[in-house]
Amino acid sequence: MVKITKTDAEWKAQLTPEQYHITRKHGTERAGTGPHQHEKRPGMFKCVCCGKPLFRTDAKYESGTGWPSFFEPADENAVSEHKDRSFFMTRTEVRCADCDAHLGHVFPDGPQPTGLRYCMNGHAMTFEPDDKS
Repeated sequence: MVKITKTDAEWKAQLTPEQYHITRKHGTERAGTGPHQHEKRPGMFKCVCCGKPLFRTDAKYESGTGWPSFFEPADENAVSEHKDRSFFMTRTEVRCADCDAHLGHVFPDGPQPTGLRYCMNGHAMTFEPDDKS
């Protein structure tokens, strides 16, 4: 795996202000405001920064949080996890494994089979349907 690195100026030129704030500055979109919240077509959610496949629709579920939620990544190399001690709490941050884009957080209160809830920012991902016709 080769890490994708770009300058801050390159990321700013590539991304919308919202995408840049979320993925490069570890921001969060307001609940219910991001794209993909209600996406149910079979397909793949990919990193908006580098295009890496992150989550499949068949792992997506309605968590009631206002953010797209998944119970597992597309594969074990899709994302990386990091301790996040911001806002006076400890959480597990989820980043794209290839470009370190901030995607969201993972919590241990999801459905089976994993019991995990990957709570992702919709602006950090694109969606590619399986049926492109």
